[in-house]
Amino acid sequence: MRETSQELDELQALLDDSLSGATAHLRSIFVARTVTAAQLTQLLTGMCTLALSTVTAKGEPRISGVDGHFLHGRWHFGTARTAAKARHLAARPAASAAHLRGEDLGVFTHGTVEILNPHGGEPAPDWPDLLAYFKDFYGENAFDWDEEVVYYRLHPHWMTVYAPDFAKLTAK
Repeated sequence: MRETSQELDELQALLDDSLSGATAHLRSIFVARTVTAAQLTQLLTGMCTLALSTVTAKGEPRISGVDGHFLHGRWHFGTARTAAKARHLAARPAASAAHLRGEDLGVFTHGTVEILNPHGGEPAPDWPDLLAYFKDFYGENAFDWDEEVVYYRLHPHWMTVYAPDFAKLTAK
């Protein structure tokens, strides 16, 4: 867990607000089958495959997989600078992401992305720390970190979690 107490409080408020503002149908499924922010950060360690949705210039949805890393209460993910999703996000930064583990866990997020390492631009203030994390995870020489890959942080405005059995998810 890399979250500060303030980040956990913000994440909990987001989870609570998202669920309370959801439709009656979604609440009927999720309310008794969710987890707290602190529990969620215990579950989302390492790399979590995300289904990432972006939108084309024609307004058509596109979905693809990315390596998601849940750090400081936010999803972080990367792709090739030449990928279609990189073009979509540069022009239209709204995105949705889902992380699913069968019927045991579903994390659904809608928000706006921030580019962490823009090509030729000023990186995010915490990019050096994030880059160190990614290099440690993938390997120092896995990519040309300046030219080949672009990383994003998804700032959520809505996030819900379906987890009917937290104990099952944490059992070894």
